[in-house]
Amino acid sequence: MVEEKQQFKLVGVSSAATQEKIQKPALSFLQDAWRRLKQNKLAVVAMAFLAFLLVFSLSSAFVVSKQDANNFNSAKVSVYRNLPPKLSGQLPFWNGKIVYAGNSQANDAYTDQGVPEDKKFLLGTDNLGRSLGKRITVGIRISLLIAIVATLIDLVIGVTYGLVSGFTGGKVDTIMQRIIEVISSIPNLVIVTMLGLLLGNGVVSIIISIAIVGWTSMARQVRNLTLSYRERDFVLASQALGESHFKIAFKHILPNISGVIIVQIMMTVPSAIMYEAVLSAINLGVKPPTASLGSLITDAQENLQYYPYQVLLPALALVFISLAFILLGDGLRDAFDPKASND
Repeated sequence: MVEEKQQFKLVGVSSAATQEKIQKPALSFLQDAWRRLKQNKLAVVAMAFLAFLLVFSLSSAFVVSKQDANNFNSAKVSVYRNLPPKLSGQLPFWNGKIVYAGNSQANDAYTDQGVPEDKKFLLGTDNLGRSLGKRITVGIRISLLIAIVATLIDLVIGVTYGLVSGFTGGKVDTIMQRIIEVISSIPNLVIVTMLGLLLGNGVVSIIISIAIVGWTSMARQVRNLTLSYRERDFVLASQALGESHFKIAFKHILPNISGVIIVQIMMTVPSAIMYEAVLSAINLGVKPPTASLGSLITDAQENLQYYPYQVLLPALALVFISLAFILLGDGLRDAFDPKASND
Protein backbone atom coordinates (compact mmCIF):
# COMPACT_ATOMS: atom_id res chain seq x y z
CA MET A 1 0.00 0.00 0.00
CA VAL A 2 1.14 3.39 -0.78
CA GLU A 3 1.04 5.54 2.24
CA GLU A 4 -0.89 8.69 1.63
CA LYS A 5 1.03 11.74 2.55
CA GLN A 6 -1.11 14.25 4.39
CA GLN A 7 -0.22 17.86 4.59
CA PHE A 8 -1.24 19.72 7.73
CA LYS A 9 -2.26 23.32 7.54
CA LEU A 10 -1.83 25.79 10.36
CA VAL A 11 -5.29 26.98 11.26
CA GLY A 12 -5.58 30.46 12.65
CA VAL A 13 -2.79 33.01 12.81
CA SER A 14 -0.08 32.12 10.33
CA SER A 15 2.38 34.85 11.21
CA ALA A 16 4.96 33.99 13.86
CA ALA A 17 5.36 37.68 14.68
CA THR A 18 1.64 37.98 15.31
CA GLN A 19 1.65 34.90 17.52
CA GLU A 20 4.40 36.30 19.72
CA LYS A 21 2.82 39.74 19.97
CA ILE A 22 1.78 40.67 23.52
CA GLN A 23 -1.90 41.51 23.37
CA LYS A 24 -2.14 43.14 26.81
CA PRO A 25 -0.68 46.67 26.73
CA ALA A 26 2.11 47.47 29.15
CA LEU A 27 0.87 49.61 32.02
CA SER A 28 2.76 51.76 34.46
CA PHE A 29 2.23 51.37 38.19
CA LEU A 30 -0.19 54.32 38.37
CA GLN A 31 -2.11 53.19 35.28
CA ASP A 32 -2.48 49.71 36.73
CA ALA A 33 -3.61 51.15 40.07
CA TRP A 34 -6.19 53.34 38.31
CA ARG A 35 -7.46 50.31 36.38
CA ARG A 36 -7.96 48.38 39.61
CA LEU A 37 -9.54 51.38 41.32
CA LYS A 38 -12.17 51.68 38.57
CA GLN A 39 -13.25 48.12 39.29
CA ASN A 40 -14.23 49.16 42.83
CA LYS A 41 -17.60 50.83 42.24
CA LEU A 42 -17.98 52.13 45.79
CA ALA A 43 -14.58 53.80 45.65
CA VAL A 44 -15.42 55.43 42.30
CA VAL A 45 -18.73 56.74 43.65
CA ALA A 46 -16.97 58.05 46.77
CA MET A 47 -14.31 59.76 44.64
CA ALA A 48 -16.96 61.40 42.44
CA PHE A 49 -18.88 62.55 45.52
CA LEU A 50 -15.76 64.07 47.10
CA ALA A 51 -14.78 65.77 43.83
CA PHE A 52 -18.25 67.29 43.58
CA LEU A 53 -18.08 68.33 47.24
CA LEU A 54 -14.73 70.08 46.78
CA VAL A 55 -15.94 71.92 43.68
CA PHE A 56 -19.18 72.85 45.46
CA SER A 57 -17.31 74.12 48.54
CA LEU A 58 -14.96 76.29 46.46
CA SER A 59 -17.66 77.68 44.17
CA SER A 60 -20.12 78.32 47.00
CA ALA A 61 -17.69 80.76 48.60
CA PHE A 62 -18.64 83.28 45.90
CA VAL A 63 -22.39 82.77 46.49
CA VAL A 64 -22.78 82.03 50.21
CA SER A 65 -20.41 83.97 52.42
CA LYS A 66 -19.83 83.36 56.11
CA GLN A 67 -21.53 86.65 56.89
CA ASP A 68 -24.66 85.66 54.93
CA ALA A 69 -24.93 82.43 56.90
CA ASN A 70 -24.54 84.22 60.26
CA ASN A 71 -26.84 87.20 59.70
CA PHE A 72 -30.46 87.21 60.81
CA ASN A 73 -33.22 89.80 61.13
CA SER A 74 -33.85 90.32 64.84
CA ALA A 75 -37.23 91.94 64.13
CA LYS A 76 -38.51 88.86 62.28
CA VAL A 77 -37.09 86.03 64.36
CA SER A 78 -40.58 84.88 65.33
CA VAL A 79 -41.54 84.66 61.64
CA TYR A 80 -38.57 82.68 60.32
CA ARG A 81 -37.44 80.64 63.35
CA ASN A 82 -37.48 76.82 63.30
CA LEU A 83 -39.05 76.47 59.86
CA PRO A 84 -38.95 72.91 58.46
CA PRO A 85 -37.51 72.18 55.00
CA LYS A 86 -39.75 73.17 52.11
CA LEU A 87 -39.37 72.70 48.37
CA SER A 88 -42.92 71.88 47.30
CA GLY A 89 -46.18 71.35 49.13
CA GLN A 90 -46.53 67.85 47.63
CA LEU A 91 -43.22 66.32 48.73
CA PRO A 92 -43.34 64.22 51.91
CA PHE A 93 -40.32 65.71 53.73
CA TRP A 94 -39.92 69.04 51.92
CA ASN A 95 -43.52 70.29 52.24
CA GLY A 96 -43.00 72.76 55.10
CA LYS A 97 -45.17 70.81 57.53
CA ILE A 98 -44.24 69.68 61.01
CA VAL A 99 -45.96 67.87 63.87
CA TYR A 100 -45.74 70.01 66.99
CA ALA A 101 -45.51 68.52 70.47
CA GLY A 102 -48.95 67.41 71.67
CA ASN A 103 -50.49 67.39 68.17
CA SER A 104 -51.39 64.34 66.13
CA GLN A 105 -51.54 66.10 62.74
CA ALA A 106 -48.90 68.05 60.85
CA ASN A 107 -49.21 71.84 60.66
CA ASP A 108 -47.96 74.10 57.88
CA ALA A 109 -45.34 76.09 59.77
CA TYR A 110 -44.92 78.62 56.96
CA THR A 111 -48.63 79.53 57.06
CA ASP A 112 -48.84 79.54 60.86
CA GLN A 113 -45.88 81.90 61.24
CA GLY A 114 -46.90 84.21 58.40
CA VAL A 115 -43.94 83.55 56.11
CA PRO A 116 -44.32 85.22 52.67
CA GLU A 117 -45.38 82.81 49.94
CA ASP A 118 -42.24 83.39 47.87
CA LYS A 119 -39.99 82.42 50.80
CA LYS A 120 -38.87 78.79 50.94
CA PHE A 121 -35.98 77.21 52.81
CA LEU A 122 -34.71 74.00 51.26
CA LEU A 123 -33.19 72.74 54.52
CA GLY A 124 -35.25 74.80 56.97
CA THR A 125 -34.08 77.38 59.52
CA ASP A 126 -32.62 77.35 63.03
CA ASN A 127 -33.98 78.95 66.22
CA LEU A 128 -32.82 82.42 65.08
CA GLY A 129 -34.31 82.20 61.60
CA ARG A 130 -31.02 81.60 59.80
CA SER A 131 -31.03 79.34 56.75
CA LEU A 132 -29.73 75.88 57.60
CA GLY A 133 -28.78 75.34 53.97
CA LYS A 134 -26.38 78.30 54.07
CA ARG A 135 -25.00 77.32 57.47
CA ILE A 136 -24.41 73.69 56.45
CA THR A 137 -22.68 74.91 53.29
CA VAL A 138 -20.34 77.10 55.35
CA GLY A 139 -19.93 74.27 57.88
CA ILE A 140 -18.85 71.80 55.20
CA ARG A 141 -16.41 74.37 53.82
CA ILE A 142 -14.83 75.03 57.22
CA SER A 143 -14.67 71.34 58.18
CA LEU A 144 -13.00 70.42 54.88
CA LEU A 145 -10.60 73.36 55.19
CA ILE A 146 -9.52 72.31 58.68
CA ALA A 147 -9.17 68.65 57.71
CA ILE A 148 -7.28 69.19 54.43
CA VAL A 149 -4.87 71.84 55.73
CA ALA A 150 -4.11 69.84 58.88
CA THR A 151 -3.60 66.69 56.79
CA LEU A 152 -1.21 68.48 54.41
CA ILE A 153 0.83 69.68 57.39
CA ASP A 154 0.88 66.13 58.77
CA LEU A 155 1.94 64.87 55.34
CA VAL A 156 4.89 67.24 54.96
CA ILE A 157 6.19 66.88 58.52
CA GLY A 158 5.40 63.19 58.99
CA VAL A 159 6.81 61.94 55.67
CA THR A 160 10.00 64.00 55.97
CA TYR A 161 10.54 63.03 59.60
CA GLY A 162 9.86 59.34 58.95
CA LEU A 163 12.17 59.18 55.91
CA VAL A 164 15.05 60.85 57.74
CA SER A 165 14.58 58.71 60.85
CA GLY A 166 14.25 55.41 59.01
CA PHE A 167 16.99 55.93 56.44
CA THR A 168 19.55 57.38 58.86
CA GLY A 169 19.02 54.78 61.57
CA GLY A 170 21.31 54.34 64.55
CA LYS A 171 21.36 56.88 67.37
CA VAL A 172 19.62 59.50 65.24
CA ASP A 173 16.67 57.17 64.70
CA THR A 174 16.53 56.34 68.42
CA ILE A 175 16.49 60.00 69.46
CA MET A 176 13.87 60.93 66.84
CA GLN A 177 11.60 58.09 67.95
CA ARG A 178 11.87 59.15 71.60
CA ILE A 179 10.78 62.65 70.54
CA ILE A 180 7.71 61.14 68.85
CA GLU A 181 6.86 59.22 72.01
CA VAL A 182 7.06 62.39 74.10
CA ILE A 183 4.80 64.31 71.70
CA SER A 184 2.31 61.43 71.48
CA SER A 185 2.02 61.32 75.28
CA ILE A 186 0.60 64.87 75.42
CA PRO A 187 -3.25 64.78 75.39
CA ASN A 188 -4.82 66.62 72.47
CA LEU A 189 -7.32 68.32 74.76
CA VAL A 190 -4.49 69.99 76.72
CA ILE A 191 -2.96 71.32 73.52
CA VAL A 192 -6.29 72.65 72.26
CA THR A 193 -7.05 74.33 75.58
CA MET A 194 -3.66 76.04 75.73
CA LEU A 195 -3.87 77.19 72.10
CA GLY A 196 -7.39 78.44 72.81
CA LEU A 197 -6.04 80.61 75.62
CA LEU A 198 -3.20 81.93 73.45
CA LEU A 199 -4.91 82.30 70.05
CA GLY A 200 -8.59 82.05 70.95
CA ASN A 201 -10.98 79.40 69.74
CA GLY A 202 -11.02 79.26 65.98
CA VAL A 203 -9.88 77.57 62.81
CA VAL A 204 -6.19 78.40 63.33
CA SER A 205 -5.96 76.90 66.81
CA ILE A 206 -7.74 73.70 65.67
CA ILE A 207 -5.42 73.26 62.67
CA ILE A 208 -2.33 73.80 64.82
CA SER A 209 -3.55 71.40 67.51
CA ILE A 210 -4.20 68.65 64.92
CA ALA A 211 -0.86 69.32 63.22
CA ILE A 212 1.17 69.21 66.45
CA VAL A 213 0.20 65.63 67.30
CA GLY A 214 -1.32 64.19 64.11
CA TRP A 215 1.94 63.81 62.17
CA THR A 216 3.38 61.24 64.57
CA SER A 217 1.37 58.30 63.20
CA MET A 218 2.38 59.20 59.64
CA ALA A 219 6.03 59.48 60.67
CA ARG A 220 6.01 56.07 62.36
CA GLN A 221 4.45 54.35 59.38
CA VAL A 222 6.85 55.97 56.90
CA ARG A 223 9.81 55.14 59.16
CA ASN A 224 8.82 51.45 59.34
CA LEU A 225 8.49 51.24 55.56
CA THR A 226 11.80 53.06 55.06
CA LEU A 227 13.59 50.58 57.34
CA SER A 228 12.30 47.79 55.09
CA TYR A 229 13.07 49.44 51.74
CA ARG A 230 16.55 50.71 52.59
CA GLU A 231 17.82 47.12 52.49
CA ARG A 232 16.50 46.48 48.98
CA ASP A 233 18.84 45.88 46.06
CA PHE A 234 17.94 49.08 44.21
CA VAL A 235 18.94 51.14 47.26
CA LEU A 236 22.25 49.30 47.57
CA ALA A 237 22.84 49.86 43.85
CA SER A 238 22.17 53.59 44.23
CA GLN A 239 24.62 53.77 47.13
CA ALA A 240 27.23 51.96 45.07
CA LEU A 241 26.79 54.53 42.29
CA GLY A 242 27.53 57.31 44.78
CA GLU A 243 24.09 58.94 45.12
CA SER A 244 23.48 61.00 48.24
CA HIS A 245 21.30 59.76 51.09
CA PHE A 246 18.84 62.60 50.52
CA LYS A 247 18.39 61.68 46.85
CA ILE A 248 18.01 57.97 47.60
CA ALA A 249 15.38 58.63 50.29
CA PHE A 250 13.24 61.07 48.33
CA LYS A 251 13.82 59.86 44.76
CA HIS A 252 13.87 56.09 45.19
CA ILE A 253 12.26 55.11 48.50
CA LEU A 254 9.47 57.73 48.64
CA PRO A 255 7.86 56.76 45.27
CA ASN A 256 7.80 53.11 46.36
CA ILE A 257 5.87 53.90 49.56
CA SER A 258 3.63 56.58 48.04
CA GLY A 259 0.68 54.19 47.81
CA VAL A 260 0.67 53.59 51.55
CA ILE A 261 1.03 57.32 52.19
CA ILE A 262 -1.97 58.17 50.00
CA VAL A 263 -4.10 55.59 51.78
CA GLN A 264 -3.00 57.00 55.15
CA ILE A 265 -4.03 60.49 54.01
CA MET A 266 -7.49 59.26 53.04
CA MET A 267 -7.89 57.85 56.54
CA THR A 268 -6.51 60.96 58.26
CA VAL A 269 -8.98 63.42 56.69
CA PRO A 270 -12.17 61.90 58.21
CA SER A 271 -10.38 61.61 61.57
CA ALA A 272 -9.59 65.33 61.44
CA ILE A 273 -13.20 66.16 60.52
CA MET A 274 -14.52 64.12 63.44
CA TYR A 275 -11.91 65.69 65.74
CA GLU A 276 -13.12 69.17 64.79
CA ALA A 277 -16.72 68.11 65.37
CA VAL A 278 -15.88 66.82 68.86
CA LEU A 279 -14.05 70.05 69.72
CA SER A 280 -17.03 72.09 68.58
CA ALA A 281 -19.30 69.90 70.70
CA ILE A 282 -17.36 70.88 73.86
CA ASN A 283 -17.16 74.56 72.84
CA LEU A 284 -13.47 74.43 71.88
CA GLY A 285 -14.11 74.63 68.14
CA VAL A 286 -14.76 77.57 65.85
CA LYS A 287 -16.03 80.79 67.36
CA PRO A 288 -19.80 81.36 67.26
CA PRO A 289 -21.75 82.44 65.30
CA THR A 290 -19.54 80.84 62.63
CA ALA A 291 -20.90 77.42 61.79
CA SER A 292 -19.11 74.12 61.43
CA LEU A 293 -20.76 70.71 61.21
CA GLY A 294 -19.88 69.99 64.83
CA SER A 295 -21.19 73.31 66.14
CA LEU A 296 -24.44 72.92 64.17
CA ILE A 297 -25.06 69.54 65.79
CA THR A 298 -24.23 70.93 69.24
CA ASP A 299 -26.46 74.01 68.89
CA ALA A 300 -29.44 71.96 67.70
CA GLN A 301 -29.26 69.04 70.12
CA GLU A 302 -31.49 70.81 72.65
CA ASN A 303 -34.23 70.94 69.99
CA LEU A 304 -33.81 67.31 68.94
CA GLN A 305 -37.21 66.27 70.27
CA TYR A 306 -39.12 69.06 68.55
CA TYR A 307 -37.04 69.86 65.45
CA PRO A 308 -35.01 66.72 64.65
CA TYR A 309 -34.07 67.92 61.16
CA GLN A 310 -31.77 70.55 62.69
CA VAL A 311 -29.56 67.76 64.07
CA LEU A 312 -30.19 65.18 61.35
CA LEU A 313 -29.09 67.27 58.35
CA PRO A 314 -25.58 68.32 59.55
CA ALA A 315 -25.10 64.85 61.09
CA LEU A 316 -25.86 63.22 57.72
CA ALA A 317 -23.42 65.58 56.00
CA LEU A 318 -20.73 64.63 58.52
CA VAL A 319 -21.42 60.91 58.11
CA PHE A 320 -21.45 60.99 54.29
CA ILE A 321 -18.20 62.96 54.06
CA SER A 322 -16.39 60.69 56.50
CA LEU A 323 -17.80 57.55 54.82
CA ALA A 324 -16.73 58.77 51.38
CA PHE A 325 -13.13 59.29 52.52
CA ILE A 326 -13.06 55.87 54.21
CA LEU A 327 -14.47 54.08 51.13
CA LEU A 328 -12.02 55.88 48.85
CA GLY A 329 -9.18 54.98 51.22
CA ASP A 330 -10.17 51.30 51.12
CA GLY A 331 -10.33 51.41 47.33
CA LEU A 332 -6.91 53.08 47.07
CA ARG A 333 -5.42 50.53 49.46
CA ASP A 334 -6.57 47.68 47.20
CA ALA A 335 -5.58 49.55 44.04
CA PHE A 336 -2.02 50.21 45.19
CA ASP A 337 -1.55 46.62 46.35
CA PRO A 338 -0.35 44.55 43.36
CA LYS A 339 -1.28 41.36 45.17
CA ALA A 340 -4.95 42.40 44.95
CA SER A 341 -4.93 41.98 41.16
CA ASN A 342 -6.71 38.90 39.80
CA ASP A 343 -4.96 39.09 36.40
